[in-house]
Amino acid sequence: MKKISYLFEFFIIYFIFFVFKLIPINLVSFIGGKVFQLFGPFSKSHQTAKSNFKKVFPHLSEKEFNNNISMTWNNLGKTIIEFTILNKLLSEKNKRIKIVGIEYLSQIKKKKEQVIFFGIHQSNWELMVPLIDKFGINVSAIYRHINNPYINKFILNIRNKTLHSKKTFYTPKGRESAKRILESINKGQSIILLIDQKDSAGSDVKLFNYNVKTQIGFLKIAKKNNLKLIPIQTIREKINNFKIIVHQPIDPYKNYQNDIEVMTKIHSLIENWIKENPDQWLWQHKRFD
Repeated sequence: MKKISYLFEFFIIYFIFFVFKLIPINLVSFIGGKVFQLFGPFSKSHQTAKSNFKKVFPHLSEKEFNNNISMTWNNLGKTIIEFTILNKLLSEKNKRIKIVGIEYLSQIKKKKEQVIFFGIHQSNWELMVPLIDKFGINVSAIYRHINNPYINKFILNIRNKTLHSKKTFYTPKGRESAKRILESINKGQSIILLIDQKDSAGSDVKLFNYNVKTQIGFLKIAKKNNLKLIPIQTIREKINNFKIIVHQPIDPYKNYQNDIEVMTKIHSLIENWIKENPDQWLWQHKRFD
């Protein structure tokens, strides 16, 4: 029965993707945003988003608070439905993406330097891996596995079709991914991580003055292999135009003594990103629990 249920869900998703591929890309993002903006408040995740937002912005007026929560659902809806047009968004012909700090990518490529890129679940975070790969830098990336195996494979195929190099790859979060990531590092390949979600096995690090469980394993990898950290910020402009900011590299152990100090510095950077565009972060995740 579960297999039948999974197949039914897959055919619904496949049909939706088929239809949206035929629609103008602005309309695709608009519809996705409005659907989530309408139905998101009826989900359990809405209470999580409200609780998280209130912790970070306790002094906002009720109108500002409700507007931001509504717009974060809008951004999430756009991001999810934009899987149907991911290649179109990435196409140079459509000119939807502006990269700031491209000189840092050029230096990494020129020197064939191995680094750790990191970002957060903001704007459309799915753009980061294919953009770096398209620039000629091979990376390994971790994604969260979808329970429905048919949908999971379908979404993974969409991600893979955005890649230019066979050396760049996605691996599902878990023990196998840790093994593949370490193997790629040993081969001199760069990695990219989204580091803003809760890691139950992580260390307590301050984020907006709250102690939150945070992954710091990548810092140990950086230290062991002498790798710089490259922050990448994604910003949605207009309906589906984006600005990707590649920030100045961080040399994690040049000015800081331990992992917690380095992660605190990184959290400070992340806080600024969230404050700049609070309606574009994934507040629906239980980050502060």
